[in-house]
This record gives sequence, structure tokens and C-alpha cells, in this order.
Amino acid sequence: MYRFLLSRQWVILTLVSIALIPTMIDLGFWQLHRHEHKVALNKVITDSLAATPVPAESLTSPGAGIPHDDLYRRVTAKGTFDTAHEVVVRRRTNADGEVGYHVLTPFVLDDGKVLMVNRGWIPADGAQTAFPKIPAPAQGETTVTGRLMPDETTAESGIKNVQGLPERQVMLISSGQQAQSLGKQVLGGYIELTSPAPKGGSPELLPDPEHSDIGPHMAYAIQWWLFSAGVPFGWFVLVRREVRDRTEAAEQPVEEPEPATA
Repeated sequence: MYRFLLSRQWVILTLVSIALIPTMIDLGFWQLHRHEHKVALNKVITDSLAATPVPAESLTSPGAGIPHDDLYRRVTAKGTFDTAHEVVVRRRTNADGEVGYHVLTPFVLDDGKVLMVNRGWIPADGAQTAFPKIPAPAQGETTVTGRLMPDETTAESGIKNVQGLPERQVMLISSGQQAQSLGKQVLGGYIELTSPAPKGGSPELLPDPEHSDIGPHMAYAIQWWLFSAGVPFGWFVLVRREVRDRTEAAEQPVEEPEPATA
């Protein structure tokens, strides 16, 4: 009755079904891990934004990385902006999806160390081979507040660190790269400026990160697991249908040919 399962067609179908089950289970757990990562990141962002600002040098130092729990932590620093060594970060978009630059300005602290400050977004109005016109920051000694961010990498951002760019333009924000360029001690990571607000609203300050949406990953995980459970059920239904069709065909009466008439 079930010898048809040994046919080439059914052997392939069975092997494919067996392979699909663990694959779909793994995809479900992958989506679950993404959900857990998003939930954990949202908590870090919420806690960091709600915390009282602390001095930047209490959380980072030259050459240091930014711990995960300190992401988006609000920090303060006192010093002066060094616009002579300001650079722009290419291919950055604002909330409306317009392409422009992020303005990255060295902020020289009272002890001589440098904190890189992302002052916000400006549009790319002219030729991208020329350094854009950038509104000046606050002059003289200033206290800044911003969200602490890790250095950008190709692996994390997906952005290639292209070589041979026009002068004072970069693709990624890297405190190590800026330390080499400036010849000074640069604190690890950088900050996204939140205050003081720029006069005239330019550069456009970067908004707080979205941290209320956990995304559809849990729903996708459950969906994959349901698919994995449906594979053996679907295989069983197909087998039963094949058995039924073969049984009905076998039970059909064989019609005898009518005798020939003279």
C-alpha cells in the first residue's frame, strides 16, 4: 500500500520536508533573538535618555570603546569648538529622507583632550566634491550636552569606508581616524549634540532614537514555528490523499470487452 513512498518523487519530497523543519525552527529562533535584542536595546535607550547627564570623561577615554549599557547616555563636556578641523560625514539623511551631511566638529576640552561632536545634519546643496558651508557653533568656552555613541564601523553600519574622498569629508565617524588626523588624544566614540541648540536651527539636531517599537520579530518567530509544524502535517495529508486515490483506482471494476458479433 505504501510502496509508492519509495519512488523517486516521494523520496525527494520526504527529504525536502525533513530538511525544511529544522531550517524553519532555526529561522524562528533567529527572529526571537532579534526580538530580544530589540527589547534589550530599547531598555538601554530608555534608561540612558532618562539618566542625569554625567561628564563625558567619566564614561570614555582616548582609544576606549563605548560599553553597550552606556549607549545614548547623556554626557556633558566643557571646552571650545575647533572648526578649523571640522569634517562632514557623507550620505546622511534627515527625518524627511533628504540626503546631506552630518557635521563632525572636534571639541577641545579643558585638559587638552578632544571629544568629537556630531552637531547635526545639513543639506548637500552644492557639488559634493566641495566642502559645504556650515553655520558656526557657539564661540568661546561652551558646555555641551549630547548622546554618547560608539565609533561607526563598516560591519555595524553597512557603510563602506571609501578612500580618496574630497578633503575634510569622511564616510564613517571614527575617533581613531580623527585622532590620527588631529595628532591629539581623542576620546573614544562621539556624541550627538542635544544642546546648546544651534542658532537658526542649522545644523539640524539629530532626534532621539526610536525606542517605543519592538518590531514584528516575535510575530515572525511564531510564524516560522507554525510553518515548521505544518510541514509534517502537510506531508501526512499528501500521503493519505495518495493512498486514497490509489485505493479508489484499484477498486474500480474492470470492464470486460463486448463479444464480437457475426
